[in-house]
Amino acid sequence: MANEDTIKLLKECNAGIKMGVNSIDEVLDKVSDEKLRNILIESKEEHQALGSETHKLLNQFHDEGKDPNLMAAGMSWLKTNVMLAMEKTDKTVADLITDGCDMGIKSLNRYINQYAAASAEAKKIAKRLIDIEERLSDEIKGYL
Repeated sequence: MANEDTIKLLKECNAGIKMGVNSIDEVLDKVSDEKLRNILIESKEEHQALGSETHKLLNQFHDEGKDPNLMAAGMSWLKTNVMLAMEKTDKTVADLITDGCDMGIKSLNRYINQYAAASAEAKKIAKRLIDIEERLSDEIKGYL
């Protein structure tokens, strides 16, 4: 049986993955550069694969996961749509995604510390998600 910290950390990872996939989906049709589009699609696929793994673990613990915070998701959607309405460019997309990655990395590190008793497997998933976010942010910096 998993300890409570393990389940909580996995749930936060699950919510973060959903937020990342939703954010990428929100901007994909606004991207004009094919290379940027491919970077985003590849990252989305990585998020989804890790999400499936996370969801499978949560199912083993009889937990259905967690949706992103409604307020955070709403604010993200609003910011994305306002910024893209003002300037629909790849630079704006890169700026939005980079901000999202930074917030995700910060939150995940906080959750790793907060749920210190989580299993090594749960911490490994959180660190893999951090790696995905860091790599995405690095790959799109040239578009800022």
